[in-house]
Amino acid sequence: MTKKRLLLVSIAILAIFLLAGCAAGTNPTVGIPDVDGKSVGFWSGLWHGVISPITFIISLFSDNVNIYEVYNSGNWYDFGFMFGVCLIFSGGAYGAKRKSK
Repeated sequence: MTKKRLLLVSIAILAIFLLAGCAAGTNPTVGIPDVDGKSVGFWSGLWHGVISPITFIISLFSDNVNIYEVYNSGNWYDFGFMFGVCLIFSGGAYGAKRKSK
């Protein structure tokens, strides 16, 4: 192997390990109710996704506000959260509309 190829392979392996370290892990509190005895599902996830831009700004200045609810029901909460985020950040059909001449 040439030195260039060895350097590129080394960088690629390093990048793979760094990206693998950023992968999401399991949430040990999925399905476990919080102190009020509730775990949130799809509709709460949808609402949290819709208000996520505002919640993010508030969470920068407050330790009591989180963007993502830890005590959730699992995949349905995740789906609702991502759907809510997509509703806010997608741009909608008006961005893709062609202007007629």
